[in-house]
Amino acid sequence: MTLPHAVVETPVFMPVGTAGSVKAVPQHLLEELDARIILGNTYHLYLRPGHELIRRMGGLHRFMSWPRAILTDSGGFQVFSLSELRKISEDGVEFRSHLDGSTHFFSPEHSMDVQIALGSDIAMAFDECTEYPADYSRARKSLDLTLKWAARSKEHFKRHKHERPWDQSAERRAQSTQPTQANRRLEWGTLGLEGKAPSLFGIVQGGMYKDLRRESAKRLVEMDFPGYAIGGLSVGEPRDLTREVIAETLPLLPADKPRYVMGVGYPDEIVEYAAMGVDMMDCVLPTRAARHGLLFTSEGRLNIKNKKFAEDQGPADPECGCLVCRRYSRAYLRHLMAAQEPLSAVLNTLHNLAFYLETMRKVRDGIEAGATSSIGGRL
Repeated sequence: MTLPHAVVETPVFMPVGTAGSVKAVPQHLLEELDARIILGNTYHLYLRPGHELIRRMGGLHRFMSWPRAILTDSGGFQVFSLSELRKISEDGVEFRSHLDGSTHFFSPEHSMDVQIALGSDIAMAFDECTEYPADYSRARKSLDLTLKWAARSKEHFKRHKHERPWDQSAERRAQSTQPTQANRRLEWGTLGLEGKAPSLFGIVQGGMYKDLRRESAKRLVEMDFPGYAIGGLSVGEPRDLTREVIAETLPLLPADKPRYVMGVGYPDEIVEYAAMGVDMMDCVLPTRAARHGLLFTSEGRLNIKNKKFAEDQGPADPECGCLVCRRYSRAYLRHLMAAQEPLSAVLNTLHNLAFYLETMRKVRDGIEAGATSSIGGRL
């Protein structure tokens, strides 16, 4: 994918940086891990610090000093999770902030305005995420609403996508005559972006009903988005059902455009979905699990809090070459967890992200070589 801020090879795993930060990991270390694209969240950034503030700062890339690509979620999933704090109508969703209880309204148009202000490389159409379980009539109603919102999102995005914040920073940089540190920071997220615009992806919904998923995919393809996501998964359904929905939906989406499955999954799952033809995946699992002491390794999942690691001088994963495994022992990582040291979250997260990103690199290498991958089937 050739995006305004980066060229991204697929299949790719995107670390989740919900509020402008991949939890516990500074941006320069994300670069060292070779993360090419991360995910930010419209709902959280809208509430704090606010999309207009970020626009004035030149966009999310410059605000967080991240020069590579960013995808922003529409906020639909977060609004879905506020089931007790929201009211849905055809116009959009009224909801109360989980931070202070204040009332807000998200329409498809407003979601597009916020994402354009953030300056993401890929924005997502505003959708309603259908809960699980949901009966057929509920899933039908939700899908109808999502399809209407997709059309409205696309029309509004088309009219306003050139109102990108990085042009404002470029103008300020051009007007600057002093090479101060502050002026040099204006270069973040602005160099070489003249004339480039973000893309908008549509999101397939329809609950767990195959006919609704087929209809959703067909209608979205007719709208001709530059990429497509399969949403409404990882909402409590069993893994076999997740796989069935992906297998049913994926062949209906154009193979020459990016296909993105949202919110998945474990390392073996992302390999499996990549083998099925999924191009993009994201999940909070590697970062969230790390903060609770769960590490993903070539030997399986490892609970670093386990007492048996108290005097283990080996690395978390003997097959891993990440900066954590090269330097620190299991005994030290366990000690940090036991002592509740903040460094524990940093090191555990670095390792898990390195494992996920390296897993996808191996998958890409296997695809490029046309060979059977050592971590999956024929790709």
